[in-house]
Amino acid sequence: MDHELANRERSASLDLLLRFQRLLVSKLYPGDCGGQVPQTYSPDLLGVGSLLKKYTALLCTHIGDILPVATSIASTTHRHFAEVSRVVDGDLTGILLPELVVSIVLLLSKNAGLMQEAGAIPLLAGLLEHLDRFNHLAPGKERDDNEDLAWPGIMGSFFTGQSCRNNEEVTLIRKADLENHNKDGGFWTVIDGKVYDIKDFQTQSLSGSSIL
Repeated sequence: MDHELANRERSASLDLLLRFQRLLVSKLYPGDCGGQVPQTYSPDLLGVGSLLKKYTALLCTHIGDILPVATSIASTTHRHFAEVSRVVDGDLTGILLPELVVSIVLLLSKNAGLMQEAGAIPLLAGLLEHLDRFNHLAPGKERDDNEDLAWPGIMGSFFTGQSCRNNEEVTLIRKADLENHNKDGGFWTVIDGKVYDIKDFQTQSLSGSSIL
């Protein structure tokens, strides 16, 4: 139902561009050639590759104009970021670009020579800086990065240097303290004698609070 709703909300011109993009990719996707990559390419295939490059250039130009403005507005507050993200998600940036990147990676894995001839990949690299600036505005981005790199009990000791800690830095938490904290809405848990605060992870977990 969500997919059908998104299709209804999409403009006719955007839908046409998406169909055109998929047509280009399908024409470049190699058929059954017995696992062998041809050394030379037909003029028709090279023409489609050239068309993909022009299409990618136009798309990157549009997104390169949109993203700096979006980043400027989104940097105001978290609410602005949420609204701008919703708009961008329904624009060329959120609909055409993700599928184009995945398609080009797929084509590159199937026939790297043809994709190098087409020359569309370097054009996408120019968007990385714009995308990176926008993504850095996401609320909780730094916290999520830290959690990915140093989840307590798994990689935490590697990054913080557990051997450098002395006894004065260790905070002792009694069982009663833990129970009182959780009654007040917190989410502390004990793993191997150490107390971890997994409140933030609780909201992101798909498994539910009972398993945690």
